[in-house]
Amino acid sequence: MSEIDDYASGFSDDPGYLDFARLAPIGDAAAAESRAMVDLMTRARFGSFAAIDEQDARVREAAAALVRKRPDQIVFQPSTSQALMHVMFGLTGGVAASSGEFPAVGYAMTRAAEALGVLVPHTITPEHERVTPGVVRDQLASSVVAVVVSLVDYRTGHLVDLEGIRQVIGDRLLIVDAIQGAGIVDAPWELADVIASGGQKWLRAGQGTGFLALSDRALEQLTPVWSGWTAHAGEGVVHEVLQPAADASAFRVGYADAGAQARLAGAVEAVLRAGVPAIRSVVIERTAQLMQIADDAAIEVVSPRGDVERAGIVTLAPHPEAVSALAAALHNHGVSATVRDGRVRLSAHVSTTDETFDMLRAAFAEFQPLARG
Repeated sequence: MSEIDDYASGFSDDPGYLDFARLAPIGDAAAAESRAMVDLMTRARFGSFAAIDEQDARVREAAAALVRKRPDQIVFQPSTSQALMHVMFGLTGGVAASSGEFPAVGYAMTRAAEALGVLVPHTITPEHERVTPGVVRDQLASSVVAVVVSLVDYRTGHLVDLEGIRQVIGDRLLIVDAIQGAGIVDAPWELADVIASGGQKWLRAGQGTGFLALSDRALEQLTPVWSGWTAHAGEGVVHEVLQPAADASAFRVGYADAGAQARLAGAVEAVLRAGVPAIRSVVIERTAQLMQIADDAAIEVVSPRGDVERAGIVTLAPHPEAVSALAAALHNHGVSATVRDGRVRLSAHVSTTDETFDMLRAAFAEFQPLARG
C-alpha cells in the first residue's frame, strides 16, 4: 500500500460528506491521540502527566516541518482567529487586506485599531473576487507595512499567487491566513512572514487546534501584546512580570490544551508521511470530478478551473431563485455542503468516495426539474 493510500484509509467519514472546507471529520491519527490523552488524564498513572508537557514541542516540530519553519518560530493556537488577533494587536502602521477576506481578518484588524490606535486598516478591493498581484500593487498605499491574504479564498477556492504578491509588496510583512490550504497545498511558505492556520479543516485535527508561524523578521516587528505568564523566557512560576521570550512562544497566554496539541501533531505527522503533493494530487482530481458533475447538470461553477489556481473548494452559483431547491435536493440525498450567500460550496478530500459522487449526481438529478419548474 502506498503512503497516500495508507493515509486515505485512515478516515471513515460517511458517504455524502462534501463540506471539508467548513469542518473536516478527523481520522485515525487524530482520534488515536485524543483517546490516548483522555486515558492518560483519566487514569493519572504515576509519571504519566509528563506526556502532557511533551506535546508542545511535538506539535511545534510537526507544524514547523509542514510550513518549513524552525520549531522556535511556531506557537500553538486554538484557532486561526486567535492567531490573527495576536498578530493584529502586535502591528503598528497600515495593514492592507481584501474586503472579501474571511471576517476573522477584519475583526482582528478593527479590534486592534480601536483598542490601541496604532494599526490603520487599508481595504483592497478584489477583482472578480480574486486578490491578484496586480490588484495588490495598484491599491497599495505607501503607509502600509503589512499585507494580509488568504492562501485559498474561502468563497471561491481561488489559490492566491504568493510569489507574485511577495514581489509586489517588497519588504512589507506578508501575513497568510492558511486555513483553507494547509495540508493540501505545498505553498512557498518561505515567502510568508506570518502563517496562521487552524487544524479543523484540511489538516483534519478537529476544533481547538491551530498554529502561528512567525519569521525572524516578523518576530522583530510584532509586539506580543497578549503575552501571558507562560510566554516569558524564564522557567517555572515567576511572580515578577518578565519580558516576553524572543521566539514565537512570546505569543502564548497560558497553558495550551495538550489533547488538542496531540491531535494536531498526530494529524500533521500523518500528512507529512503521505506528503502534501500526493494529497494535493488526489484532492485536485476529486475537485475536477465535482466540476464535471456540476457541468453535466448545467450548474454554474465559479471556482477556478486550472489545477494551479485551486485547492479543495468548488463553488456553485445556481440561479438565485433555485438556491433553496438545490439545498433541499442535497439534503434529501444526504449530501453535506455549505449554502451561503446564494451559493453552494462543495469540498472534497482524499476520503471522498465514488458513492459520494453518485449521491451528488442523484441530488442534481432531483434538482434539475425543480429548477426548471
